[in-house]
Amino acid sequence: MNLEVEFLKSLPRLFNALDTFIDDYGVYLYLVFVWLALAVIGWIFNGGLRRRMKETATPVIPVVIVMAQPPRQPEAPIIDIEAEQTWSDDGESTN
Repeated sequence: MNLEVEFLKSLPRLFNALDTFIDDYGVYLYLVFVWLALAVIGWIFNGGLRRRMKETATPVIPVVIVMAQPPRQPEAPIIDIEAEQTWSDDGESTN
């Protein structure tokens, strides 16, 4: 029980030390984490998370399924009713 109390009393000192460290070296920490993240992403894309395949592994044959779409229905014709317009000499239209 006494050990827990001592640990809890030392937490503010630990947090103050971390805060000071981040204040002084935060930019460098950020750069290190970004470069590490890029390295980890590259490692994952290169197959780092896959198990090594055995030499006697069975080959995988990809299957391509082509699904035909039903024929399109013809669109309904657009009925355009044109009104007969006549133009007068002063440029106004009349129906």
